[in-house]
Parts: sequence; structure tokens; C-alpha cells
Amino acid sequence: MTRVAVGGLQVDAAAAVASENPLLIAGVAVVLLTLLGAGIWVRRYLSRTPGERLRRTLTGYDQIAVLMHPNPDPDAMASALAVSQLVAGTETSASLLYPGEIRRPENRAFQTVLDLDFGHIETVEDIDGEAVVLVDHNTARGFPGAEEVEPVAVIDHHPGNGSGDEFTDIRSDYGACATIFASYFNQLEFEFSDTQGTGSIDIDAAPAETVPCALATGLMYGIQSDTRSLTNGCQSEDFAAAAFLYDGMDSDLLNRIANPQVDAEVLDVKSRAIGKREVRAPYAFSDVGEVSNTDAIPQAADELETLEGVSAVVIVGEKEGTMRIAGRSRDDRVHIGRAIEAVVDDIPMAEGGGHARMGGGKVPVKHMAGLGPSDGVSRDDFRERVFNAMSGEL
Repeated sequence: MTRVAVGGLQVDAAAAVASENPLLIAGVAVVLLTLLGAGIWVRRYLSRTPGERLRRTLTGYDQIAVLMHPNPDPDAMASALAVSQLVAGTETSASLLYPGEIRRPENRAFQTVLDLDFGHIETVEDIDGEAVVLVDHNTARGFPGAEEVEPVAVIDHHPGNGSGDEFTDIRSDYGACATIFASYFNQLEFEFSDTQGTGSIDIDAAPAETVPCALATGLMYGIQSDTRSLTNGCQSEDFAAAAFLYDGMDSDLLNRIANPQVDAEVLDVKSRAIGKREVRAPYAFSDVGEVSNTDAIPQAADELETLEGVSAVVIVGEKEGTMRIAGRSRDDRVHIGRAIEAVVDDIPMAEGGGHARMGGGKVPVKHMAGLGPSDGVSRDDFRERVFNAMSGEL
């Protein structure tokens, strides 16, 4: 840099130029202050916990729609309730919505025991609110117009490519979405309220920055149901979340949710799964035929997996022209979600996937028979595909 001598002192030529251009100095100062402010904002943003960032995102809207996946389970329902409680006491109101039906005994018990009132949607037009939040799934599905939904936030523990425009928290190694929300409440230092509650939860009446008893109980059961009582597909974070929720939950409510009466057809489907099973140790497959309650299929898979000598199982059943698939695995060699995905990969309009321990899918019977750009797959061929996939040969 060029320098000039003034009274024995060295002065930058740039300084001399600047003294003649005060506007230049002001411009540089503005730029520096802007950069400093941006740096402070970024630092503060990065130091916020995910729960705080989600809360700030949602409270930027007057009305949000929290969308659960089709036929929501306790993990999805508890997670939706948690979003509502995160914005309790703010100017933001939330509607909790789901497509499909709430059918399985424990799902209905969850809703009944906690006295929950969710909104049902049939098309995308039924979604109210300025912004949509997806919980326990990362891509809207199961209703006409689902592909049009662009969520502002996604909180999930399933693998997938979905994301929120403003907030995304997908932890596919966690056993339950409820674990993520429990960590939010813990980090935000929410306190438990109404630990001797009546069993119902009124989000509008719940104090801000608290976790009501029924919500703590719901989150606890969400974790238990998705991890088989913390024995399958869970991480240390799931145990930590359960420990956090323990002080706020009601054990009587939890017991009533976890032990509902069983539908007679569920017992019948379980019986057929056992009677029609084919075992090629350590894998099993069973086709239970026609069912009226598709939720009986995964329950049958849970039952058959307990068979001695079986470490992975796939159950299929049919309803209204669609073959439903449920898989379970406690074999480290078998990622059951990927196995099912491989089985249905070349069947038009088929879906399949899931976690290492739990997976599922559905196949239109007409497409399985050869409708569309494929040669078709017989029921026997499908069974062989399943065994090949579980043994790593597909």
C-alpha cells in the first residue's frame, strides 16, 4: 500500500482519500454494522434449540393446521397435541387434522381415554389455516390434493425426502416422533401441570409453557407404542424422553390406553396368520386373505414375530382390491422396510418401505395381476420375493 510522510508519521493514502470523502466512511460504517448485526443474528439463531426455532416459526402465523398421517397412531396424535401446546398462550391457534380413520383398538383407546377431538379431512380443501405442519410423516398423503401441500414445518422420525419451507427436524434414528417433542419441552424448560388430571386435555385451557398430564401420558405412550415398550428400534434419546415424561404422566391413564379390549376380527386374523404361516427359518410369511380391518394385519405380524426361531416376518392381507403388507424384524441382517420396498419396486402404483424393525406397504391387486407396464406378479411369486428380500437375495 502507498504511504505518505506527514510530520514524520506514516499515513495511509487510503486514509487521506477517506478524509476527503466522508460519504465513503459512512458507507463503510454501514456495511460493517450490517455485517456485525447479521453475525449476531446468525449466532443467536444457531444457539436456539430446535424447539425454540419451531415455536418462533409457528407463532409467526395466526392459524396453523397440524396434519397427521392417514389412520393416525398414538405417536402421531401425541405429536399433534404437542405442537398445539407449543403455541399455547400465544396469538397462534392450531387445528389438529387427519385423513383416513382412527381404527386400531389402542388408537381408539388413546382418543377416547384422553377425550380428544380431532378434525377429519377428505380433500386438501378441508385444511384450514395459513400454514401446515406435518408430524410423524414428512410428505402429505392419503387424500386428494395431498401433493399440493407445502408444509412450513416437518417433524418426523421416518426416513423420507420431505421437508418444511421454514423448519425441518427429521431424526430417523429415533424410535418415535414423540421423543423429539419431549426433547423440545425439556430444552424449553416447560413444567408439568395437572399431574392428577381427569384424563382429558384441553389445549386452549392448558397454561402456557407447561406440559399437561394427559399430554405427558400421550407422549409416553407414543414412545412406548412405536418402540414396543422401549425394546425395539430405539435410541438413548427415547429412554431420556421417557424419563423426562415420567414425572408428569398418569400411570392409570397409560394403563387404560395400553390395554384396550381386542376386536374379535383381530384375534381371527392372528389365528389365520399363525395357521397359514410358512417358515423358512429364521424368516416367516403368511397370507391371511380377505380382511375387513386392515389394522389387524400389523397386529398379526407382531404376534407371529414372537414365534420361536423366527427373526423376521411379513404378513399380507387383502381389502377392497388392495393387498396390505406388514413386516417386522428383530434380525440385524434384515432391514424390513428396505426389504418390502425391494419386493414391490417394479409393481405399478405399489408402495413399500419403513424402518429397520417395522415396515409396510400396499399393492393394488389389479396392478399386481399385470395391469399397467408390468408382466404381473402371482401370489406365489410375491411370497418368493419376500423370502428372497429377507435373505438379501433381492
